[in-house]
Amino acid sequence: MSGTFVTGAQAGLVSCETCNLLTRPLDAEHAGHCPRCGAALELRRVQSLQRTWALIIAAAICYVPANLLPVMVSNTFATSDAETIMGGVAFLYGSGSWPLALIVLVASVMVPLGKLLALAYLLVSVQRGMAWRHHERARLFRIVTFIGRWSMLDVFVDTFTVALVQLQPLMSVLPGPGVLFFAAVVVLTMLAAESFDPRLIWDSANSMEKHDG
Repeated sequence: MSGTFVTGAQAGLVSCETCNLLTRPLDAEHAGHCPRCGAALELRRVQSLQRTWALIIAAAICYVPANLLPVMVSNTFATSDAETIMGGVAFLYGSGSWPLALIVLVASVMVPLGKLLALAYLLVSVQRGMAWRHHERARLFRIVTFIGRWSMLDVFVDTFTVALVQLQPLMSVLPGPGVLFFAAVVVLTMLAAESFDPRLIWDSANSMEKHDG
């Protein structure tokens, strides 16, 4: 069985980003609108690589203070304690709440870092015109977009913790500056995933196969 394939662009088709309908564009410059949902069609997203690189670089910069600065400041009658993300993980683990500590560790540290590395890998692979593992790379992009909806999971955990603490007398919890940087990381990585055009994966793979042929 031959390893060659025909892309939608080669077949003269364009995919609707809203309803995934394959249709024929009006011309090479103006794709027109989807006949099913009416959304504007794009042959390829304009400056997809440049925008995605800018967003993940900004997210990587915000990732450092998001983990170094405190995300919660707890105040009691006598003391005031500031907790970073890793400090909160260590506290939860030490207090016996290891499932909660694992959730915060994965959602706050591992997931954002994994998304940054995955998007950077996809960008480099497209720019280098990699003609192998395009199925795996397309699957990796779908995983990145899927886990994006769980990126704020630890924020809900922190909110739940704050609500419990506020019930105790003479004690209060305030958000720290790290929350702003963490929120920026979440938003920037989600925008980066939306800016990346996965069709470029198949374009680069097909162009390399043409070159080899």
